[in-house]
Amino acid sequence: MSDLNLKKGTSAKSAYNLRPNFSDIVERHTLAVMVENEPGVLARVIGLFAGRGYNIESLTVAEVDHEGKLSRITIVTTGTPQVIEQIKAQLGRIVTVHDVHDLTVEGPSVERELAMFKVAGDGDKRVEALRLADIFRANVVDSTLKNFVFEITGAPEKIDAFADLMRPLGLVEVARTGVAALSRGI
Repeated sequence: MSDLNLKKGTSAKSAYNLRPNFSDIVERHTLAVMVENEPGVLARVIGLFAGRGYNIESLTVAEVDHEGKLSRITIVTTGTPQVIEQIKAQLGRIVTVHDVHDLTVEGPSVERELAMFKVAGDGDKRVEALRLADIFRANVVDSTLKNFVFEITGAPEKIDAFADLMRPLGLVEVARTGVAALSRGI
């Protein structure tokens, strides 16, 4: 009997899928994690990421239900689809975690971030900073003769764009809160 010159898993008629179905595309995901509001919970969640070498791009935490003693942790992370699934599964195994939602795959969501920018300058640069702040709907929350502090809210991309425009005008310092996100609809 002659051998067929087929590589393993390459035949569409094969009974076994021997082709690797792993994706090497790195994706950005926003996870909403409801946890019990007690000491050490955040450390356990962050320890999961640190112990496995996963990166956190943004992290926000706040109590959302005082009577139920629940806090919401919003985490923006990156990884391959397999890594994201592993993160969600491992988060779900932590005893104090109630729910894990991947807002990126569950449907449309709204993401917002708050940032403050200190911009120093005078003359034309000062006028240009005020003009750009008006375009981006940033508020002046502090002003001296030498600098401004702007407050801006919006999608992370909007804040990044504002920072890029403020750098040549004398950007001194930036403080960002991290992403807060909610799914849209019911």
